[in-house]
Amino acid sequence: MAVANVSYLRTPGGERASGKNRTRLSASPRRFGKGPVAAVGFVVVVVAVVAVGAIVLASAKASLTTDPTALAKVGMPLGGGSIQSVTVVSGSTNAPVPVTIRGGKIWPRTLIPANQKISVYLIIKRPGWISWAAGKTERLHLSFTAPVASLRSHYITVSGHAPVTLRFKAPIQEYAYGTAAHLTRHLLSSPQSVLTLPRTASAGTIDVQAAPMTWETSKRAAVSWFPATGAATAVASPAPGTSIKPSTPITLTFSKPIKQALGSHMPPVSPTTAGTWHELNSHAIIFRPQGYGYGLGTTVNIPLPNGIRVVGAKAATASWTIPAGSTVRLQQMLALLGYLPQKFHYKGAGVGLTYADQEEAAIKPPAGRFTWRYPNTPSWLTSDWQPGSFGEITKGALMAFEDNNGMTADGIAGPQVWQALMSAVIHHQRYSFGYTVVDVSEGSPESESTWHNGKTVASGPVNTGIPATPTATGTFAVFEHAPSVTMEGTNADGSHYDDPGVPDVSYFNGGDALHGFIRASYGSPQSDGCVEMPYGEAAQVYPFTPIGTIVHVT
Repeated sequence: MAVANVSYLRTPGGERASGKNRTRLSASPRRFGKGPVAAVGFVVVVVAVVAVGAIVLASAKASLTTDPTALAKVGMPLGGGSIQSVTVVSGSTNAPVPVTIRGGKIWPRTLIPANQKISVYLIIKRPGWISWAAGKTERLHLSFTAPVASLRSHYITVSGHAPVTLRFKAPIQEYAYGTAAHLTRHLLSSPQSVLTLPRTASAGTIDVQAAPMTWETSKRAAVSWFPATGAATAVASPAPGTSIKPSTPITLTFSKPIKQALGSHMPPVSPTTAGTWHELNSHAIIFRPQGYGYGLGTTVNIPLPNGIRVVGAKAATASWTIPAGSTVRLQQMLALLGYLPQKFHYKGAGVGLTYADQEEAAIKPPAGRFTWRYPNTPSWLTSDWQPGSFGEITKGALMAFEDNNGMTADGIAGPQVWQALMSAVIHHQRYSFGYTVVDVSEGSPESESTWHNGKTVASGPVNTGIPATPTATGTFAVFEHAPSVTMEGTNADGSHYDDPGVPDVSYFNGGDALHGFIRASYGSPQSDGCVEMPYGEAAQVYPFTPIGTIVHVT
């Protein structure tokens, strides 16, 4: 008997159903719509959607990176976007840096010092279609340090007529070279690590600036080159034989380390100058003068030991010259101090009260004007005066200054005189005596009129020289002033005279002097060239005729 194949459902407990609870399963085909394969497909779709979303979200992010040429580079999100704002600051104070954006790159509109910290803050506005998921804006921040160009050596030996070759540790894109005051900037067409510069002398020192980026500035670095010889040589800056200021520092750079070239002693500087030597690095020293410095109108000499030659020096000793002060500035200072019958008025702020400022003014006088201190100044005095001309009036004022300051009253503006004048101006040491001129007339009768600070303080008859020994006419400064002297010499007739105790003497031209002398009469030529006065008159004149007083004989 045939038996049918029957499938039974099992109860949840696993037992077969029996009796009328048995149910026969249908033998029709099964449906797979909600089976395991469909579930796997759904998962794949979900994963794909999530991956696409992740890619979209990732693509919605902008980027901010450094750039080999510009300050920074901006990468925009997928589908576009816009830069809402960009802020760049630099340095320890976060100083703002103005920038411009070109082709997705940020460029500074001003030069930034090398080795300075730079921070870039960027806000990007995302496109609207993605802003609902990624946000409307994105903030980016980038910090870095501006790169630095470094030389492999600052001391170069050059053979023959070869150029000066500079080698850098990393490529540079811009450079400048020359003197500190005249550096010309150059841009390279492509980054380079080796730079060739023209050579104008067998040895020398130049200032060099170089930077890896075109938007940078860099500090000056001194580069020295030397001839290829075995002996030590030195390069001086400023160059020997040139004119320098009294306060100019002098730098010596040696082809060998300082200790090998000089040993333990620094070279002497003459004239003896307040100041000190300082080591700049292993090869260079600098002398920095202090106070008055080398002095005006001097020659500075620096000899070097051990046969070391300063390139460009004409002798074993390197020398520099200091310009003398100008006559105009000498007159300005004498007027400011009260030694001249003029006042001086600066045009502008005037001159600073330091030696450096005064020395600068001595070489290059400031603008201004002179005015007469007294309304009744004698006409011959105003006509004899000329700014910039070193006449007897200026000489007399200078002699008065020298005498008043314990110096030899020779009327020569040497270095010590200039220093004393500057000190007096700096410390406002005005001359309180005033200004005197003695006007001697060889008319008939002969007379004198002593004029002091705008007033006639003495006048009377005098005796000048006889025709054989006349009193010279002209303008002269008193160079010796004594209350009593012994006068001796030879008369016109060949006889000898010896007159002790001559009172109130003021010599103004060789042996000619103002003084007291007893004569039977006064007012006519009777002397051997002097201007003789009665004792009482001479006593009145004498206090007003110190060294430097102007005597005018007509």
